[in-house]
Amino acid sequence: MHRLSRQQLVLLVLLTVVWGVNWPVMKVGVTGYPPLTFRALSLWLGLPVLALVLVAMKVPFTIARRDWAQLTGLAATNMFVWNACIILALSTLSSGRAAILGYTMPIFSALLGALFFSAPLTGRGWLGVGAAGLGVTLLLWHEFTQLAGRPAGVMLALFAAAVWALGTQLLRRTTIDRPTLTLSFWMTVLTAVVMAVLSLFERSRWAWPPPDATGAIVFNAVLIFGFAQAVWLYLARSLPPIASTLSVMFIPIVGVFSGALWLKESLHWQDWAAMALMVVAIASVLWPARAAQA
Repeated sequence: MHRLSRQQLVLLVLLTVVWGVNWPVMKVGVTGYPPLTFRALSLWLGLPVLALVLVAMKVPFTIARRDWAQLTGLAATNMFVWNACIILALSTLSSGRAAILGYTMPIFSALLGALFFSAPLTGRGWLGVGAAGLGVTLLLWHEFTQLAGRPAGVMLALFAAAVWALGTQLLRRTTIDRPTLTLSFWMTVLTAVVMAVLSLFERSRWAWPPPDATGAIVFNAVLIFGFAQAVWLYLARSLPPIASTLSVMFIPIVGVFSGALWLKESLHWQDWAAMALMVVAIASVLWPARAAQA
């Protein structure tokens, strides 16, 4: 099991808060505004922010020609599918439940790692996956009837989570010898182009975004694509896959509770029980083993 450095722990806490709160922010943004266009605008406005970060930290922008095919594959599995599918799913689901379905990703990642990437789970790893799975089930307890009536949104969210899980495994094993911020910048560029093309299907609904959508676009541009996405890629690349994936399981909890406070989405006892299970899932992979302590 992996012990987080102080820097990794601080980044993980910030990532959890920013990504968790973003679920109701996105829900507000896509309510009455084309979802693919919303995502495309957020990406394009976030690119200058991310570029300034690279310049300030003196990180190189260059990517070797031989690495572009691998980089495109990483962008497809980590960002293309996720950004397109989850924003469409969110337009039909509540923010909290979309977050829960999206963050089945750690479960998919752990299983993919064990089955296809020679990353067998220890007893504590299986405990974490089991606790996370039970937590997700509890969080969806009161939603199964409603979700059954919206199968497209559910399937999009689960597909996005599964492909993102594959991308996390591939990112950990990338042979591109470039800083994570460099990869993050060019993956964001590629994703912005893809989302701009997809948004053409919504051109009949194009309009200047209303104030709520504008605020949500700016939030996503600066804090999600200018900060959180790069932080996630850094953690996913620097931590073992099981640690990096299960360590973010508190994000859907933040999404559920922030959605309840902001958008008046209902809370039940199952939500509180799920919170405890997510804590167990995170602790199972990040709590130092006795041998490591010794």
